[in-house]
Amino acid sequence: MRRELARSGGPAVLLAAAGPAIIAGASDADPTTVGTLAVVGSTTTYSLSWLVLLLIPLLGLVQAIASRVGMASGRDLQYAVVCRYGRIAQVVLLAAVVPVNLFTIAADVAAGGSALELLTGVDWRLMTPVLAVAVLALLLAGGFDEVQSVLKYVVLVLLAFGAAAVLAEPDWGEVLHHTLVPELSLQPRHLTATLALLGTTLTGYVYMWQSIERAEEQPDMGQTRVKSLQAVLGIVVAVAVFWFILVATAATLGVKGHEVQSSREAAQALEPVAGPAATYLFAVGMLASTLIALPILAAVTAYVMGAEFNWRRGLSEPVRRARGFYAVIAASLLLGVICVVTGLRPITLLFLASLAGGLSTPVSLGFLMVVARDARLMGRWRITRRMALFGWLIVAMVTAVSVFFLAQATG
Repeated sequence: MRRELARSGGPAVLLAAAGPAIIAGASDADPTTVGTLAVVGSTTTYSLSWLVLLLIPLLGLVQAIASRVGMASGRDLQYAVVCRYGRIAQVVLLAAVVPVNLFTIAADVAAGGSALELLTGVDWRLMTPVLAVAVLALLLAGGFDEVQSVLKYVVLVLLAFGAAAVLAEPDWGEVLHHTLVPELSLQPRHLTATLALLGTTLTGYVYMWQSIERAEEQPDMGQTRVKSLQAVLGIVVAVAVFWFILVATAATLGVKGHEVQSSREAAQALEPVAGPAATYLFAVGMLASTLIALPILAAVTAYVMGAEFNWRRGLSEPVRRARGFYAVIAASLLLGVICVVTGLRPITLLFLASLAGGLSTPVSLGFLMVVARDARLMGRWRITRRMALFGWLIVAMVTAVSVFFLAQATG
């Protein structure tokens, strides 16, 4: 499947075809991230809002590299490793991606069910199977382009977080001050929040999906610059959502010393402070984040498994020709529902997802950097040494964050 794009790199072309990149970036704002940001906002108020902005160059570079890998190699990250580096490497990457995806799917299914309960009044445990079936139906019924088209409009619903931030009536002068002037603190609360924020946003499935999108799309390599800019634009959208969530929870909960432990608690706690409209808007944003992240998490898991076992795979493939691929999608969603209905608490799922992410993200990110510099896979389009240097610095930072985070989580 090839999309014919104009070779011009002007703003019109950039924005016209930026939908997939925005979806990839927005998928980083999944419910586990929303919950983490709610905790950060309620415990540190606005003091880490500058760190949210710092995510733009960090995540933007990673997404740009993943975009180039998909374009130049014609393969997603897992398939590139399978084709190039042998059995041990592919098993290591598989083990680094699939468990964290499954834990995150379970946590996101629970969060999406909680959002539906807040909006409908129906018990969240009853809503989670409905949510999983809806996501499965989307992935079974539509091809790759159709799935992208649906998710592109769901991204707009994330603006509900912006509306919730406005209803929270923050002190905008204070917000801007903390956003533009970094505040460094060695207090345990701030260090924990910093580690959690970096750990939950630098997550593997987001750049895995970016490479999948480009491999499926197969754009002309003359569009490398445009595609990289689109990838960065997707991260700008995601970071804006992160910032709105932090401001909304900081202005209502943080300034009053009301700490929360999940996105559900944050939505419920908004009502007595900012009114029922803010609660509903936050719940709508939570539901939108679930509807974006769940299809991508399930699809990435299936792409990885398909590459491992050499199955026919791809959302553009009919079900009858890619039964194993779609079976993995269905099984991953079913496992998420089972974890929820059997009584595993959402906060436990969030902990397990964070723990798995802390172990896996440095591994998958390291493989991304190795592939991106591989001349046999990338040809003359491999990333420059300077880009590689900055990429490996991010890997080192994520590794350090993961070590500290895991030490605190298991200590």
